[in-house]
Amino acid sequence: MADVGDVLMSVLSTIRVPKPGDRVHKDECALSFASPESEGGLYVCMNSFLGFGSQYVERHYARTGQRAYLHIKRTRKTKKEEDNNSGSGHPPKKKPTRLAIGIEGGFDVEQDQYEEDIKVVILPDRQEVTSEDLSSMPDVVRDRVSQSMAGIVAADSVSHTLQVQQWDGEVRQESKHAADLKQLDNGVKIPPSGWRCEVCDLQENIWMNLTDGKVLCGRRYFDGSGGNNHALLHFQETRYPLAVKLGTITPDGADVYSYDEDDMVLDSKLPEHLAHFGIDMMTMEKTERTMTELEIAVNQRVGEWEVIQESGTTLRPLFGPGLTGMKNLGNSCYLNSVMQVLFTVPDFENKYVSNIDKIIDEAPKDPSQDFKTQVAKLGYGLLSGKYSKPALDPGEENGTSEARGDQIGIAPRMFKALIGWGHPEFSTNRQQDAQEYLLHFINMVERNCRSGTNPSEAFRFLVEEKIVCQQSQKAKYTQRVDYIIQLPVPMDQATNAEELQEAERRRDEGDASAPTVRAQIPFTACMAAHSEPEILTDFWSSAVQAKTTATKTTRFASFPDHLVIQIKKFTFGLDWVPKKLDVSIDVPDTLDLSALRATGQQPGEELLPEVAPPPLMTPDVEVKGILGSQGNEEDDSLYSPLLSPALDESTVSHLCEMGFPLESCKRAVYFSGNTGIDAATNWIMSHMDDADFTAPLVLPGCSSGAGTTPTESISEEHLETIVSMGFSRDQATKALRATSNDLQRALDWIFSNTNDLESMDISEGGRSAAESESASEPPPGPRVRDGPGKYELFAFISHMGTSTMCGHYVCHIKKDQQWVIFNDQKVCASEKPPKDMGYLYFYRRVAD
Repeated sequence: MADVGDVLMSVLSTIRVPKPGDRVHKDECALSFASPESEGGLYVCMNSFLGFGSQYVERHYARTGQRAYLHIKRTRKTKKEEDNNSGSGHPPKKKPTRLAIGIEGGFDVEQDQYEEDIKVVILPDRQEVTSEDLSSMPDVVRDRVSQSMAGIVAADSVSHTLQVQQWDGEVRQESKHAADLKQLDNGVKIPPSGWRCEVCDLQENIWMNLTDGKVLCGRRYFDGSGGNNHALLHFQETRYPLAVKLGTITPDGADVYSYDEDDMVLDSKLPEHLAHFGIDMMTMEKTERTMTELEIAVNQRVGEWEVIQESGTTLRPLFGPGLTGMKNLGNSCYLNSVMQVLFTVPDFENKYVSNIDKIIDEAPKDPSQDFKTQVAKLGYGLLSGKYSKPALDPGEENGTSEARGDQIGIAPRMFKALIGWGHPEFSTNRQQDAQEYLLHFINMVERNCRSGTNPSEAFRFLVEEKIVCQQSQKAKYTQRVDYIIQLPVPMDQATNAEELQEAERRRDEGDASAPTVRAQIPFTACMAAHSEPEILTDFWSSAVQAKTTATKTTRFASFPDHLVIQIKKFTFGLDWVPKKLDVSIDVPDTLDLSALRATGQQPGEELLPEVAPPPLMTPDVEVKGILGSQGNEEDDSLYSPLLSPALDESTVSHLCEMGFPLESCKRAVYFSGNTGIDAATNWIMSHMDDADFTAPLVLPGCSSGAGTTPTESISEEHLETIVSMGFSRDQATKALRATSNDLQRALDWIFSNTNDLESMDISEGGRSAAESESASEPPPGPRVRDGPGKYELFAFISHMGTSTMCGHYVCHIKKDQQWVIFNDQKVCASEKPPKDMGYLYFYRRVAD
């Protein structure tokens, strides 16, 4: 064996020192969930800075010839060691005092303490070099290798950077009302304590309006606690915008809420505003928890078993294949729940897990950026059972340990980073809507499975919409692709209405002992509300050439293998404040939807004439086919709804009259498929926070305006992202040039113009068409499966909290006739699965 110094000298040119901006993957293997804490540790390539477990480091060496790796092995300290450290200069862990991550006083994402062993390993002979060994080597070797080692150790890993990207939930903006807030000279003086709501006598959660000094209770939470909304109602009556939570006032500040801006705010003139009502801020002491403290308490409890509906029961932990927990990376329970369910669907297992060896063999040079590799890695991690082992508490010095209730599990950091990259919400550490994430992931699958098998077909179905003009009785039939049924919750159909009214009456009268009553809604009522005809009052009829009334009926044109049902629990109140419906729905174990199958045009039924509305487009633009009539599967992906660029001008005008920006109105009409004012209005309400809400609409086939000239530089990172989805570099360049180098618009453009790109190589995973899984042309139209409309429930996702943007998600999955609850790292046999409390329900087809 060659002298290790000579070997290092021979590979010195390949050893790099990390520079700012380099992505250092030192926490997770790019191809598995091996980590420095795993048996065998992690090997970080000292050239690319990719990490590999002992199972895959030889493969990376064979493929790249890279020989030098920094081996990192961490061993968790025993409990006694941690205690000793706490008493010898290492401060004990503190409870969080700020609603923040990566900031002093915030949540600590590294909860465990480790001893770290670091050395350089040279392949293929696995020669080892420690820092001490380097001291006797030539200066040029010692300096380069030492600098590389120190740089890798000092660098923030990609996963850590993403996980703790500095987030401070307490950063508040100065209210626009603070500087010139109107305060009434009404003689009101507020005492320093003993506050009660002036309407209901409530003594907790008390707010004072800073304009007129009214002392009123705060909002009522979804479970009936909190307050009775009197401060909010006062704002709605008076429009006085700012209120202060009285129990939080200290010399350092207080909680101030702006009802007009719908957020916690800063008031730089707070001492002056309080003094107006006789409150000396410098003498006040805090008597109530601030809103931040309340939110911290929720975040600390969110992983505890008590918040799950099956609290009060000792649940039996489960381990083995398909029973692997997932670590919560900070509000990532929505992702954990959805992915647990998806990998119980055979299509996803067959696509990604059954082909894991082939996928890894064909992975690109940087697997961390490859969609198929990371999905396969996650699926194998969940289903193999390899990581389904009890987490151990730190043992005493003799090495004994006790199993904790949760698992070692897997931490899907690399997967989350890739799936959320570039997305304004899923790239953050904020809580998200599980339904929106499910559709986002399906979109990603659609984009990355443009050849070969597509597992999202398991959920894809056709919806037939029949619109009947009530004046002419002529009908119009359209079809669209969908993946989820959204069921409304008809609160007026509650079977315990009298009980609900009595509880509401007692709360309105200030009865603190009034019970919390949950509305009992029959599932049949939800289905009836979904399937009953919808009245369209502003329908433009081509038969009578005028606006009139029409009815719209929705039916299944095909039944998918797996059916997803969303209960629309999240809605807006009359004041446009988001709220969650606290309901119990008797969701059945089996469903028969056969009666909801579409029938198509009936004998003797006349169709509405096909008269296109005035187009908002240049006459030389090629009009693409509308979904369901022509085109191919790629054209008709959910991510890029290829409807005719001709927009209904009357709907656009109507929306503009309502005060929305012109470009937003065009977007709403386009993305709602020219289906009328109601659908377009709903689209606007759901997308007002989108970053591109007011951006110009770029129609398929149209020029995007100035665009990017050939001399302007194209983002290499954007290019790599599009290429990783199966397009050639030329195609990616063309798309970015057509959309001013905007990644999201480029992705929409490229999927909207596949026909224009047929002369170029299109493949899956960035490889050539010859190397792709399948180069066969898909059949015309969207590919859907069909069969009997009979289903059985196999999984559901539940949500706890006041809105989809906070709280906690868990999922229940039926495995071998046993319901199992997946609560992040905890996987247990379910005793009483709360099937009536779900948010998303997953059914699979059963044979007749």
